[in-house]
Amino acid sequence: MVSRPRAVVLVGGPAAPYSRALRLGRALAADGYAVEIAAVAAKGLPAVETVSGPAPGSAGAPEPAPGAVGPIVLRRYRPSGLWATIGRTEAMRSTEAGADPSGRRRAGLWRDVLGPIFAIRRWLFWPHTVRGWWRTLERELAPADVYHACGALAIAPALAARERAELPAGRRPRVIHDAIDHASAGNEAQRFPGPIRRIVARRERGWARAADAIVTVNEALVDSLTAAWTPARPILAVPNAPEPPDPSVIDEPEPLLRHATGLADTIRIVLYQGRLGPDLGLENAAEAVLLVPDAALVVLGFGRGLPESLARDADPRFAGRHLTLPPRHPDELLRWTASADVSIIAAPPVSPNQRLSSATKFWESMAAGTPLVVVRGLETMARILEEHDLGAVATTDAPSDLATAIEAVLDRLERDGLAWRRAIATVGRDVFGWPAMATAYRALVRSLIDESPSRVDRAMGAPLNDGGSASQST
Repeated sequence: MVSRPRAVVLVGGPAAPYSRALRLGRALAADGYAVEIAAVAAKGLPAVETVSGPAPGSAGAPEPAPGAVGPIVLRRYRPSGLWATIGRTEAMRSTEAGADPSGRRRAGLWRDVLGPIFAIRRWLFWPHTVRGWWRTLERELAPADVYHACGALAIAPALAARERAELPAGRRPRVIHDAIDHASAGNEAQRFPGPIRRIVARRERGWARAADAIVTVNEALVDSLTAAWTPARPILAVPNAPEPPDPSVIDEPEPLLRHATGLADTIRIVLYQGRLGPDLGLENAAEAVLLVPDAALVVLGFGRGLPESLARDADPRFAGRHLTLPPRHPDELLRWTASADVSIIAAPPVSPNQRLSSATKFWESMAAGTPLVVVRGLETMARILEEHDLGAVATTDAPSDLATAIEAVLDRLERDGLAWRRAIATVGRDVFGWPAMATAYRALVRSLIDESPSRVDRAMGAPLNDGGSASQST
C-alpha cells in the first residue's frame, strides 16, 4: 500500500493561528496530503494541536480528494542549542510581554544596556531569532514530499529538510518559497547599515533561487521579487484572500463588535484588526477617529503593541472612542469584520514592503463587504481600492486626512448602504476569492510533484484576471 504524500507548511512564529498557513494547509489536504504546520513553540500554547477543515458555511471550500482523511496537525517545535537562549522570535516576545508587564520592564532595561551588541548580532546573524528553531527541526521534523516555507524565516530549514529527506522510491521532495515580502526591504531592515542590508538581500536571494518554486502575495511583489532575484521560473501570485462567506454575513451582519464593546447604535464603528506594533499608524488612526463625530475605533488585535492600545482605552481623551478586543480565529473573523462600518489600514509607507503590501485585513474586509480606508502611499492596496470602488484613499497618514477619508466612507454608506457592501463582497468573491487562489496553488504543487518542467512553467504562468491574481483556468 502506498503511503499518503506528506506536506509541511513551515512558519517562523507560533502560528496562533496564522491564516495563510491554514489556507495553504487546507488546499494541500484537499489534494490528499497529510499536512503538518511546523511552527515555533511559545509560552502558553500547546506543543501539538489539530486544525479543522474549512469553516462551516464558507462558500467555495475545496472538495477533498478521494481518500483524504484526518485533520491538519499543528506542531510547535521548541528552539534548542545556543540560539535557543538568545534568539527568541518576535512573536514569542510579544506573547510574553503582553502577559507580564514586569518582564517588559526588565527586557527594556536590558535592551538599553546591551542595545548596540544586540544590533550587531541581529545584523550579522539574521535571522538570529529562529536559528534555535532551525536546529530543532534538523533533528525532529519528519520527511515530507512538499515543504512550503512561509517567508524568509522558514526557507533555510525547508531547503535543509529537502536535502536530508528519504522518501519511497520515485518520490522526490520539493520546496516552495512563499516570499511574503522582501526581507531586506522591510521596516526593520531599513534601519540596517547599507552593507548589512546588501548581505541580507544576497542571503535571501540565494535561498529563493535554491527553491523549486516561488509564490508571493500579489502581482506588485511578483514584479519586485523577479527584478531582484531573476529566478529560473516565473513567480506565482497567491493572495491571502479568505474563503468567501455565506451571503447572510453581508446581508444580515451580526452586531458582534457592538455587543462586545457596548457601543450605542448611534456610534459608527471604525475597525482595525490584526497585528499591533510600530509603523502601523495606530496612533494616527486613534486621533483621526476623535475628529469624526459619533465614531469609535475598535481594535481587534494582538502583538507587542497591545499594551499601548490598552493604555489608549484607559486614557480619558479616548473614553468611549477607543476600545481594544482580543483577536479572533481566522474562521470567525469575517463575521466580526462585517459588523464594522469601516475598516482602516493607516500604516505609513515607510518601506518598500509597506508600499507593495496587500495586508490580509485588506482581503478580509473586502470579502466581508466592509468598505476600507487606506493611505495613498500604500500603492498596491490604494490601486485595488480605487479600481474596484472599495472605499476611500486618505491623502496622507495624518489624522486629519484619515478623518476626511473615514467621513467620506460613512457618508457613502448613508446613501448606498447594503448595495455598496454587496458590491464590495462580490469583488472579494469573484475577483479575489480564495477558491481561485487555491486552484492555482494546487496546480503548481501537482506540476512540481509530477517533475514536468513544462507543467511547472504552465502552472507558474497561469493567466491572470483583472485583479492580478491567479485565475481558475488553471
